[in-house]
Amino acid sequence: MKIKVDYDVCEANAVCMGLAPEVFEVDDEDNLHVLMPEPPAELLDRVRHAVRSCPKAALSLENE
Repeated sequence: MKIKVDYDVCEANAVCMGLAPEVFEVDDEDNLHVLMPEPPAELLDRVRHAVRSCPKAALSLENE
């Protein structure tokens, strides 16, 4: 699975970072960074929860 971000929609609310901080990071300038674009299997449940919890629906998962 690969994480996709629609940066035109993302408001850097940091909900994803709160749920999976090893995967998502919002910097001091309110920019979202995906630290693990293809997270390991053991993190996928948390990543899916973060994707579903995004208030702007800016995150998605893509099968590769």
